[in-house]
Amino acid sequence: MKTKTFTQLSIFDTFKIKGELTGEANRQRAIIAILASNANPTERTRTGISQRIAKVHGIAWKNIYSGIFRDLDEILIPLEIAVEGGRLPLRRGPKALQEKGIPYYRLTKKGVLVALSINEVKDREKLLKEFFSQSDSKEKEYERIIINLSDTSPNFTYSIFQKYVKAFCNNKIKDLLPFDLSKLKDISDESLIIQKEILEAFLKLSKQDKDEAMRFLNEIT
Repeated sequence: MKTKTFTQLSIFDTFKIKGELTGEANRQRAIIAILASNANPTERTRTGISQRIAKVHGIAWKNIYSGIFRDLDEILIPLEIAVEGGRLPLRRGPKALQEKGIPYYRLTKKGVLVALSINEVKDREKLLKEFFSQSDSKEKEYERIIINLSDTSPNFTYSIFQKYVKAFCNNKIKDLLPFDLSKLKDISDESLIIQKEILEAFLKLSKQDKDEAMRFLNEIT
């Protein structure tokens, strides 16, 4: 049995007993990771995405193509996480299909936000800057502090995006955009409370106490 969200975005769905990510969750995360990378257009078609994921797992790409098709056409595109980025010309096949071409995909601003919450995504620093380059005035208020935190505390910074997107997946946040961290205020999260408590306490310590606290933390992490 697995825990299921209602948004259809399943990137955090897990099996209830094992606690492991479901196949659907892993597949959607892999699609988003590919679209967030520097993959060329050929690798961002449905077939290209299927082939890349299949290669990693050592399986036939045709076995997962239908799942990739469904994730894109029924979930990621309707949720405006991904959109068609263009079309590649075909040299063979039906004339109508040759003229129409094969679509390849890219992430939207919302998709970039989701990608920032996924650990498997590489170069999140670049994506973070890309996200804020598209931000509105309200979102700009977070830019400086988040960029600074990403340099000094990357794990903490991206955990915030993870909690934000996970709240959306669990229907605790109605819309991902505009990006507004105040939406998390009404969501009880023990880890964030603990992190805030540690930071506030650390700022009040003397230099000697800070050094001792750091030595202590270095022993347990």
